[in-house]
Amino acid sequence: MVVDDHPMWRDAVARDLGAAGFDVVATAGDGPQAVRRARAVRPDVLVLDLNLPGLPGAEVCRRLAGAPGTGAEQGPRVLVLSASGEQEDVLEAVKAGATGYLVKSASAEELAEAVRRTAGGDPVFTPGLAGLVLGEYRRLASGPPPGSGGGPEVPQLTERETEVLRLVAKGLTYRQIADRLVISHRTVQNHVQNTLGKLQLHSRVELVRYAIERGLDTE
Repeated sequence: MVVDDHPMWRDAVARDLGAAGFDVVATAGDGPQAVRRARAVRPDVLVLDLNLPGLPGAEVCRRLAGAPGTGAEQGPRVLVLSASGEQEDVLEAVKAGATGYLVKSASAEELAEAVRRTAGGDPVFTPGLAGLVLGEYRRLASGPPPGSGGGPEVPQLTERETEVLRLVAKGLTYRQIADRLVISHRTVQNHVQNTLGKLQLHSRVELVRYAIERGLDTE
């Protein structure tokens, strides 16, 4: 089953999967419709976009994939197919129960192979994202994040990095920060990645906690 709010993209994905030998039993264009139809047709694999009207893709995944603690019965395996490769989106999808995560720049052949592997229960990720997920779970298993212990030596951030960090701590999205500072979305991502590296942190959640501990969210 293919879920995406853009009709042309949704139809193209369904057509490509059909040409690759898959039986596409249903499609849906919003979150509530996806939940209803998936429960009715019970697909083996759900190819799911995250940015959906009505109900976010991560919540659709949580309701259908039987993620631990949700009370959902065992549902389809979920392969997220998203335009976003941002860390928080990937981790949210995995925590919601997704088996794999592919960005929309993947080819039709890569998508077909990912669906085959997802159907078999193999975790499938766009190159680079698997290490990100493993690193986050390793961090969660090892205890509190580095950089939050209040040690005496604080890495030197540039003025722009500090400015971006302050806005991240206030809850702004990367796109909102880009608009506020009149810079590109990609530049904001680069500043965040540089800051994470300097502070030896691994996720936006850790970054926000670091900034709040130092009062940057109130400046």
